[in-house]
Amino acid sequence: MNVLDEFLRTTCTALGVDRDAVDQELILHLTKEVAHNVARPAAPLSAFIVGLAAGKSGGDVEAVRAAARKVAELAAGYTSPDGE
Repeated sequence: MNVLDEFLRTTCTALGVDRDAVDQELILHLTKEVAHNVARPAAPLSAFIVGLAAGKSGGDVEAVRAAARKVAELAAGYTSPDGE
């Protein structure tokens, strides 16, 4: 087991979250898209917002996936107000 897997297992246990509900690849892809297309600091903030939105929508795996897809789509086509 690598350090990332161990940390996620420990964190999920501490917070009472089902580890199987954490789609690691999805979240890493989401944060990569946001960091590259918007700004690096937007990546962890977006992941947090995805978690809030998913929790508001029931908190299951599908709620996470739906929120993450929406944010990734927003990031993919994002153009800042100043045109950059």
